[in-house]
Amino acid sequence: MGNCNAKRAQPSTRNSVKDNYTDKREENLKQMSKFCELSLHKEPSCHINIQDVKRDNEDTGDIFYRFVILHAEEDVEEAVRIQELLQNEFCIKPGIIFAEMPCGRHLIENLNDALSNSAWTIILLTENFLSELWYQFQSYTSLLNSVIVPYKCNTVIPMRPRNNPLPWERTPFIFQTINVLQEDSPGFAEQIKKTFQESKYKHQHVMWQYGKNEEAKKW
Repeated sequence: MGNCNAKRAQPSTRNSVKDNYTDKREENLKQMSKFCELSLHKEPSCHINIQDVKRDNEDTGDIFYRFVILHAEEDVEEAVRIQELLQNEFCIKPGIIFAEMPCGRHLIENLNDALSNSAWTIILLTENFLSELWYQFQSYTSLLNSVIVPYKCNTVIPMRPRNNPLPWERTPFIFQTINVLQEDSPGFAEQIKKTFQESKYKHQHVMWQYGKNEEAKKW
């Protein structure tokens, strides 16, 4: 890993992303009662031959992200900062934050796509985590997804950023049992290296491509 030359997001872009996220959130909060009915789409079995994976839909415009950052509404700018940090300083790209998911779609559809189309899910643990029911729902759903989908095991990464971090004593127990990325830790860079392993990404990309190919056969 090393430094990469990349343009940093402009403040106007950040504001636009935050506004879009707020609009989507307000539009869908009325349907919170239906969240428990969520059923993530069935993932393909991980017991396949990699040679069977075809590349015939690689140019469809679909992107398999290295990571997606789940965040509270008030943490859009912080999520963008972490996104830029991982992409520009550690060359972990491409990445996306949840606020950048397409507008005009149900939040649950976007959540499903965010989890399915990325190798790792980063949960931003800030003081705002406990104040948003929707954000907590996202986080617990991602944990469930990592349990029921075999190749998604150990892909949910809680991260305590240096700005407005959620104190350890207020962190939900489930997240205390998972290795947390601590930005202000002296060993942060080494944590990043050990977490975002290329072999893990390649395996997940193969599984994602296989799922895309199987889905295309149904049409």
